Amino acid sequence: MQPTSTIPAPIASGGVVGRVAVVGASGYGGLQTLRLLQAHPQFAVTFLGGERSAGKRWSDVCPFLPLLDDPVVEAPDADRISEAADYAVLSLPNGLASEMVPKLLERGVRVVDLSADYRYRSLDEWSQVYVHEAQKHQRQDSDLCQEAVYGLPEWHGPAIAQARLVAAPGCFPTTSLLPLLPFLKQGLIETDGLIIDAKTGTSGGGRAAKENLLLAEASESICPYGVVGHRHTSEIEQIASSVAGCQINLQFTPHLVPMVRGLLATVYARLRDPGLTADDCTTVLEAVYRHHPCVRVLPVGTYPATKWAKHTNQALLSVQVDSRTGRLVLMSAVDNLMKGQAGQGVQCLNLMAGLTATTGLPLDPFYP
Repeated sequence: MQPTSTIPAPIASGGVVGRVAVVGASGYGGLQTLRLLQAHPQFAVTFLGGERSAGKRWSDVCPFLPLLDDPVVEAPDADRISEAADYAVLSLPNGLASEMVPKLLERGVRVVDLSADYRYRSLDEWSQVYVHEAQKHQRQDSDLCQEAVYGLPEWHGPAIAQARLVAAPGCFPTTSLLPLLPFLKQGLIETDGLIIDAKTGTSGGGRAAKENLLLAEASESICPYGVVGHRHTSEIEQIASSVAGCQINLQFTPHLVPMVRGLLATVYARLRDPGLTADDCTTVLEAVYRHHPCVRVLPVGTYPATKWAKHTNQALLSVQVDSRTGRLVLMSAVDNLMKGQAGQGVQCLNLMAGLTATTGLPLDPFYP
């Protein structure tokens, strides 16, 4: 596996090239997807799906995001979706997408799944990581787990362009893997002793009510969670191992910080060549991502802030080398709801439709 150029020749501008169904439209992922697609020059949202909101006018569900003709939210139905749409973005809880995906694919609908249902090549591994969901949903689609393309466009662009089913990565894996993979690919770092320290805003927990995300709980505080065995650890290890060509076991610790959106990951690795400098390592990142405008490599000494990526589909990367310890320090910031979720999903849709990867995606922040 290696980074790829974005896409072959883009479709000529002008006119709708794809009808899109958004299922799970009122969650954070669905809302971000709708906002992006509503302003997209070549996609049209032609179906809104939801379970609890089915039968309601959109204005009654989310009055803060008006949609043309104020559509009715419909119960997710594969036949109805296939009549209305060419593509479907599924923003559903883990386990639910796998109930819909086989039916949609059978009907010719190409799918971008924002959940974790198809991020693992093995259904057995998914079942071991998502134990509760596996007990609740008796899946029989191991073939689709093997078929699904991991939706990291900078590394799997051509495969995404041809895919029927794309599994969009989680926000933590996206933010961690983008700076890490180039150094694993080129064998510049040791494959053991990798440490990822990551911090995310509360929107990463979704829109459903959770006690730890209440303002009184999360405000004026920062706390680690999932210190051992966090679900995204194995997802990161799976992709890192495929790039490194050997089994990667790493330490991953997420933290909840009192902000709404944004994610910062700091990755620590031991350099194999202690003579490499921060400038050398910055050049590595620049060479890998020079044709990928959704990744921006910052100059040495400039470290990414989450606010710089807020409301954009950009990942901001920076690198430093501690010559005293021989460690490489990689830093990465994204908007967890954009490049970490919905924005990346739309980036994948663009590739699937033959469009330029950045079509309809914001790359500059509204600062501050």
